[in-house]
Amino acid sequence: MNPVIESLLKHQSIRKYKNQPIEDEKLDLIIKAAQAAPNWCNGQQVSIIVVRDQKRKERLAKLNLNQPYIASCSAFLVFCADYYRASLAFEKVGDKEFAEKYISQLDIVMVGAHDVGIALDNAIVAAESMGLGTVPIGTIRSQSLEVIKELKLPKYVIPMIGLCVGYPEEEPGIKPRLPSQAMCFQEEYDTSKLSSNIDSYDEQYKKYVAERNSNERDTTWSKRLYQLYTASYNSGRYNNDYELLKQQGFIEIEKKN
Repeated sequence: MNPVIESLLKHQSIRKYKNQPIEDEKLDLIIKAAQAAPNWCNGQQVSIIVVRDQKRKERLAKLNLNQPYIASCSAFLVFCADYYRASLAFEKVGDKEFAEKYISQLDIVMVGAHDVGIALDNAIVAAESMGLGTVPIGTIRSQSLEVIKELKLPKYVIPMIGLCVGYPEEEPGIKPRLPSQAMCFQEEYDTSKLSSNIDSYDEQYKKYVAERNSNERDTTWSKRLYQLYTASYNSGRYNNDYELLKQQGFIEIEKKN
């Protein structure tokens, strides 16, 4: 097995970090790896805000459900879908008004999301190859309008996901994954064995959490997933997504009540 595959298969989400700064050289390589990721039509629709200032990390932690690892990690990277540069390119070729028409398409949000996801993964792989730990932070959008103010994001730029990076102070263990036949299908989506695959995975997951020293120690993947989804839904955590997209120029229609 080559070292890249070995590193990928050993991924762990790190939530406890040493009080140790990341060398500039390593951080630069992480950014270069993210920038080297494939992206739609070479539009390079991703920007990364690197936050190392402690006070700003603490403010961002509060805006992300008070998750302490945002404040304790060495660097917090905010990955943004970015069409501001594209708007400048349109203006440069003499069609400034095209940006508003083009960027207000729903597909643009999807393109920005998958480009961010690909860049994020490159960053994670690069960081872990150098002995660093990471954990993605999806709640960066829970108070997205405040994040935009904090990071001074211009129009046509939206925060999509955060990434904590630092030297690990824990080894939480590798989470088991669903069996491959439950997520990879040959030629057509096959539902015939999904329920039984989930049943067996629930047992494996229950054993995994029972052996951990933190978090819930008596649950299954199905129960945990339901808890997380319902908590997110009932909290109204992402109710400002419409205002986010409207303010930043990604939609032009009015919301129906």
